[in-house]
Amino acid sequence: MTETLIGKRVDVLDKGWIELVDLMPHPSTDISGDLAIVNAARVSFLGESKGSDRDKKLLFYLLRHRHTSPFEMVELKFRVRAPLVTWWQWVRHRTWNMNAQSGRYTPFEENDFYVPDVWRRQSKDNKQASEGQVTDADGEALTAELLAHYEASFQHYQNALDKGVSKEMARLFLPGFSVYYTWVTKIDAHNLMHFLRLRMAEDAQYEIRVYAQAIYEHFFKQALPWTAEAFEQYILNPSE
Repeated sequence: MTETLIGKRVDVLDKGWIELVDLMPHPSTDISGDLAIVNAARVSFLGESKGSDRDKKLLFYLLRHRHTSPFEMVELKFRVRAPLVTWWQWVRHRTWNMNAQSGRYTPFEENDFYVPDVWRRQSKDNKQASEGQVTDADGEALTAELLAHYEASFQHYQNALDKGVSKEMARLFLPGFSVYYTWVTKIDAHNLMHFLRLRMAEDAQYEIRVYAQAIYEHFFKQALPWTAEAFEQYILNPSE
């Protein structure tokens, strides 16, 4: 199953996506990620197993008791296209290794801007959160205003490029938080679980929550089914 994961791409938001670039251990080794975790805990040779039942029982023991270093032996590498409003949240997790597209070298396209499906209201109880949404009429008007803003901003950006302004300065005309960037990102399974626990939570900002959910549902659960099961039991829903 993991062979088909590498190269898989999942669409997120209006123009974003996540693509799995690589896995460690690589599927060509015939060692699953779950088994690599178990073997690391045993300080064993890759590929050595004591049978599925004992292997799975050990993995669950490790996560239940927070013996997390063996989970760092598995890594996932992604290419991600997301608006800056998402990356602003993402980069706070310093356990990710990242390399980003640069607007100094690569010109932006006219449609490289995030257009939300709905306009959320400011939460009355949480200064950094949103809840509910504005009326349909107000939402339609706001979207029209946003699209007009994007069009005018891009025209200013293109005009600056046409006049010979460097790309690194011309991008000052672009609406910063909405611009889509493509990143290469890598993380180990232990730290990815920490990221997922925080960013899949209901109080996480929507624009990063949908990326975390996509990583978990389309990649993590398929690459590490035992680990995902233990993660749900002991970390996501510890009281259930």
